[in-house]
Amino acid sequence: MSFSEIVALASKYIMDWPFIILLIGTGLYFSIRTGFLQVRYLKDMVTMLFRGKSSSSGISSFQAFMLAMAGRVGTGNLVGVATAIALGGPGAVFWMWITAFFGASTAYVEASLGQVYKEKIDGHFRGGPAYYILKGLKNKTYALAFAIVTILAMGVLLPGVQSNSISEAFHNAFGTEVNTALQSLVGSSFYDATRAFFHAEMDNVLTGGLVVLILAIIIFGGVKRIARVAEIVTPFMAVGYIIMALIIVALNFRELPAIFTLIIKSAFGFDQALGGVIGAAISMGVRRGLFANEAGQGTAPHAAAAAQVSHPGSQGLVQAFSVYVDTMLVCTATAFIIIVTGMYRVYDSVGNVVFNAGGLSETITTYGAINVQSGVEKHFMGFGQVFVAIALFFFAFTTILNYYFQAETNVYFLAKKKRVSFWAINILRVVMIVVTFIGSINTMKMAWDIADIGLGLMSWFNIVAILLLQKPALKTFFDYERQRKQGIAEPKYKPAEIGIANADEWK
Repeated sequence: MSFSEIVALASKYIMDWPFIILLIGTGLYFSIRTGFLQVRYLKDMVTMLFRGKSSSSGISSFQAFMLAMAGRVGTGNLVGVATAIALGGPGAVFWMWITAFFGASTAYVEASLGQVYKEKIDGHFRGGPAYYILKGLKNKTYALAFAIVTILAMGVLLPGVQSNSISEAFHNAFGTEVNTALQSLVGSSFYDATRAFFHAEMDNVLTGGLVVLILAIIIFGGVKRIARVAEIVTPFMAVGYIIMALIIVALNFRELPAIFTLIIKSAFGFDQALGGVIGAAISMGVRRGLFANEAGQGTAPHAAAAAQVSHPGSQGLVQAFSVYVDTMLVCTATAFIIIVTGMYRVYDSVGNVVFNAGGLSETITTYGAINVQSGVEKHFMGFGQVFVAIALFFFAFTTILNYYFQAETNVYFLAKKKRVSFWAINILRVVMIVVTFIGSINTMKMAWDIADIGLGLMSWFNIVAILLLQKPALKTFFDYERQRKQGIAEPKYKPAEIGIANADEWK
């Protein structure tokens, strides 16, 4: 069995049906226990987003939201959606919506726990699952295990799929011209030798080199620089992309009822042509939905814990809202671009085409960024592929920055001494730069399988932890709810009064 086959098998087992049931079931459970907070507190989600300011110790709620969005809004919102449709049909989009709706309550719980049990390290707030496992569950072994898994996932396994997507999109948009120019510049012999050495097209090597150069400049600047970059770039990339999607949808608005009907029918196997992929629709919808919105993965609590807020519940609501923005807006925008333009084919488990929407050229035999680029290109000739490549760069690159922030937070958790932390952090930076470059020249399937392993491992550890910590999480929610019902616009948190211990930064 080859290495790629081993990776694919591990990915399948880690994120198979038991995981899907656990993820959706946890979201449903917390939705019921909180009275569907994702519906009742939608207004608070928006208002809390703009309250609070950054301090010397913590970033603002808006910065924490953008830092989390930098992780949520990534390649999963473009390539992930395209992959889900290719392997599960349009019905996968419905299961992405379901994952997001119930996941919003999970996101609230994990983010509020991140706030409750945060710590101040080197003058900055740090937190996340490792911290709330240690302080809330008082289980050092479990906390250490999660921190190690997170560093492995965020620092090694997940960055490659982001850089791979950037590389693929830029190859589709500029590959032919760049490779021709490079060959003329360096000569055929050197060009062919370098291409053989990397086992990749030279434009992919160049793209990977530029990505890691920019990455190195930013991550050596520290967490404050990451927050500032995310705060500026994330709204720009998301709004621009959504506007583009809305223009395409508006040009095809008469087809919207048919698209919704197709999504719903294929989600439940009622569409005759797509009935055979209903299992894949659910599986891919949930898996790619989680990859996009990260609700339950344990990533957002790291950003949530860094915020300066008056009550953990407010940051929990902010992070729940980010799940909506990620999936209901950005992922849906991508799905509509692909489906309304017919730029997709649906494949079975062995790679046979079971449905062809008819929009893709027969010369295109892959799926991923090309589906989105072809959809935009259909309406904006000569501009679509370039626009999506640039948008995907911002989406994926800010996600890599968020991965670094989370890995760094867990390095600090493991290495309390400053001297050890200094060397550990710099080793992390070098490793991330290397794996990000490798990802840019890797195959797409390999990159996604490796990423799914990291995604699944983190999620298993985190979901079990928040279920075990549901008591302090729900106490915190009910405390927030009680104060809001009393008319308090900005609730204050006093953990001792509601029986929560070890919330040291709130004393």
